[in-house]
Amino acid sequence: MAVDEALLHSFQEDEMPILRLYRWKDSLSLGRFSKIKESVDMETLCKKKLPLVRRMTGGGILVHGGDLSYSLILPREHYKHGGVKESYRHLCSFLINFYEKLGFNAGFAQDLNLESSKSNICMASHEPYDIIIDGKKMGGNAQRYTSHVLFQHGSIPISLNDATFDDVFFEESGLKNTSTLQRMKKDVTQEQLTSLLLESFAQSFDATLIKDTLNLSEQRNADDLLIHKYNQKSWNIDAKHNKT
Repeated sequence: MAVDEALLHSFQEDEMPILRLYRWKDSLSLGRFSKIKESVDMETLCKKKLPLVRRMTGGGILVHGGDLSYSLILPREHYKHGGVKESYRHLCSFLINFYEKLGFNAGFAQDLNLESSKSNICMASHEPYDIIIDGKKMGGNAQRYTSHVLFQHGSIPISLNDATFDDVFFEESGLKNTSTLQRMKKDVTQEQLTSLLLESFAQSFDATLIKDTLNLSEQRNADDLLIHKYNQKSWNIDAKHNKT
């Protein structure tokens, strides 16, 4: 999450868009305004030694298992004539393409006439542009806007152990009504998934991908954010951050 924010802050309008891929272990990520103590049994979370981190984006509390996640950063100018919903539909189109390449019939909740619902837990809610396969939600996506940048990140659930999380929440978690590639009997390697996701992205946006790493300034910014923000209880639990 520190790397995501470092990339967002350093991005300039005349730069090429950035696509970042990364992985998770068993953990929770919280939306910017999630009230964790209302939904999560903190004592159980600590006993299970499950880490948590608060994102800079909105949305609910998201459960992570063996996820493959992406972050996308591009000039806000690209969507100056459209709203948030239109940007979700367009930017998530590469995920629809990706799931179809895996052999699934994927669609947006809105197009499938599924009712929207709200919850503090991501997988127990339905937003219009959630991706649905066989009636079940696949991962989640969230956005953040600045004056000149549009940032979006999301997760592709590969595997998830319900027993790890089933007694962590005070309320309905939605985990039984979600899906993963493992639950759908799709056995592919991380390398295959990564390659297919990049291929889907390039085709969906007619893009040429150039491999890169963080520059020195971005790495220093990420290190600083990790120490002073994302490793701090004041941010992760209380959603407060005192800038240094």
